[in-house]
Amino acid sequence: MSGYGLNCEEETKFAFETAGAKRKISADIVHINDLIAKPKMLREYQILVFPGGFSYGDDTGSGKAFANKFKNHLSKELAEFLSRDTLVAGICNGFQIVTNLGILPGALTFNKKARYIDRWVDLEVAGKSPWLADIKKLSVPIAHGEGHYVISAKEYKILNKNNQIAFKYAKGEICKFQNLEKNPNGSEYDIAGVLAYNGRVLGMMPHPERGMFAHQNPMWSQRKASFLRGKYKNKKEKKEGAGLEIFKNAINYFKK
Repeated sequence: MSGYGLNCEEETKFAFETAGAKRKISADIVHINDLIAKPKMLREYQILVFPGGFSYGDDTGSGKAFANKFKNHLSKELAEFLSRDTLVAGICNGFQIVTNLGILPGALTFNKKARYIDRWVDLEVAGKSPWLADIKKLSVPIAHGEGHYVISAKEYKILNKNNQIAFKYAKGEICKFQNLEKNPNGSEYDIAGVLAYNGRVLGMMPHPERGMFAHQNPMWSQRKASFLRGKYKNKKEKKEGAGLEIFKNAINYFKK
């Protein structure tokens, strides 16, 4: 999706096409107005992604205006899309959009320290989803002012029971190395992403499309030096970043 301030669509398209390069996968950037004009177009796709950005300048609250436009014009088509064996993801502003659409539980509000945060975080995978197959932990960037995930204790118990918590912020390699707090925005129960529709719908505040290559990771120069010194003699140096695995999983879900 694109339009009205979403600004990570090019990176997201690149992520899918890089992940599916061997199968010559192509991804389309579709403006919301084009989809409203031709709503049946959604039937042509298997994956729908709401990328990051600042839709409508966040003037009425992050993701609310874009979600309302989508609901007012495309509610029937979205329900039909979700009824099929499809995948949906909302990344950062996209996560805020899908919670406002009501297809993911909880809500996003201002960071606990009331300021914009741009840094890397460590994540632990907590749920089950086609998006997360064979991923146990990863490190990717965040960049948001309203990433504080809010949910009640009762709702949290339901999410936990149903394996709907996709990611939790963790004190991993980057946080330890840079002496950073694990949960920078104060999200309830350290939640960084959630799931719905049996794991087919994913919402996450971090940006996996910005952690596609090993050299993007803040630890890369240290790891590179370790390889050059021969510290990892029996290991092959990875060129791909952990974020790319999420996009590969989505493509492989439809591999038949």
